[in-house]
Amino acid sequence: MLPEVKEEHFEVWEENWPAVEMFLRCQTQWRTTMSGVCGLDYTAVQWLFKLYEVKDQPAVLEDLQIMESAAMKILNKENK
Repeated sequence: MLPEVKEEHFEVWEENWPAVEMFLRCQTQWRTTMSGVCGLDYTAVQWLFKLYEVKDQPAVLEDLQIMESAAMKILNKENK
């Protein structure tokens, strides 16, 4: 039997949507090692930026890296 998933609702400020959308687009682009997740594949991120014509790439990348760091802590904690 699958564990019950608690649904949480949260607000995303309008100025953060570009980074949230990119994070979701990159969800299958994680680099991994035997020790766990080590980060996003930035070659794939760059390609997605170009594909989706991201305007302010440096700002979106900085926001994406904050989410990446938080996600890595959670993902690697689950692997232990």
